[in-house]
Amino acid sequence: MGCLTAEQIAQFEEEGYLVVEGVLDPKTVLDPVIEEYTDVLDTLVRDLYEREEISSLFEDLDFAERFVAVCIETGDVHKQYFDFSLPFQNVEPDTPFWTGQAVLNAFTAESLLDCVESLIGPEIYSNPVQHVRIKPPEHILPKNQFGNPILGETIWHQDQGVVVPEADETNMLTVWFALEDVDIEQGPLKVVPGSHKHGLLTHCPSYFGNGPKTAGGRQIPESLFEAERMIPLPVKRGDVIFLPRCTVHGSLPNVSDKIRWSFDLRYNPIGQTTGREAFPGFVARSRKHPERELRNAKVWTQMWLDTRKAMLKVNQGGQTDVLFGRWTEGHPDCA
Repeated sequence: MGCLTAEQIAQFEEEGYLVVEGVLDPKTVLDPVIEEYTDVLDTLVRDLYEREEISSLFEDLDFAERFVAVCIETGDVHKQYFDFSLPFQNVEPDTPFWTGQAVLNAFTAESLLDCVESLIGPEIYSNPVQHVRIKPPEHILPKNQFGNPILGETIWHQDQGVVVPEADETNMLTVWFALEDVDIEQGPLKVVPGSHKHGLLTHCPSYFGNGPKTAGGRQIPESLFEAERMIPLPVKRGDVIFLPRCTVHGSLPNVSDKIRWSFDLRYNPIGQTTGREAFPGFVARSRKHPERELRNAKVWTQMWLDTRKAMLKVNQGGQTDVLFGRWTEGHPDCA
């Protein structure tokens, strides 16, 4: 059954965001994820060392220090090794991803799903619009073709804007939480309260209008919403942020000397399109058919292995056999 109060639900509906403290138990939910990812990082480090791309195994460092050391030495954030999704194009037979049991347990934690149920109902589907983001301090990040840090601050967008139009009627819920505390310097999520009431706004590809730090990405021009109403949402580990699909949001830059590590998940009612049908979702909770709920990471992993095999035949070499977005150049809002 749902766990949120009437006041919390009212805030979500009126303001377009909700922070709920202490939803996830750090010891039983988050620490196992960190332990699992420690093994993933160890595999990455050993692979890089064997290929002579790094000079050390950095075995005396903790996860964050080791990850940063690898980023500095290789000039790459290696985000695909840790993600529970795949690229939209040019997938290869060995493109890495991670779908471990501890990660699945976090996706399906009862306390988390209780909150989700309060907002979208008891028949809950895990939507594959999902990512883990391990953001190092910006000052050590390599730059992209626009001169911006790779995996730096997240530019203004709406989550409805990153799926295809077929999902416009889907009641897609964003669920965001951090593996460690996130203060202002680490670049927390930022939201514009009330912005969800204006519907889907134009997202401009390769946009340069919001300033040099955000130049070049697909983003919403600040002329289309009240950017000055922005508020940051620093959180403690175990807290969860919930957003409806049209809330304008992004993140601040990580100007600290620590990583910022978060899960960015989506859920929608069972039977509604995910907006990313080429990728596998699963039943996270069903009061009607609990036997359909996925709790076995081996099954989840096989779903993604099958998807990787299918993606070898599509969206290769610049082709767009399967669309993953909707925006094109030339919209008047982007001038």
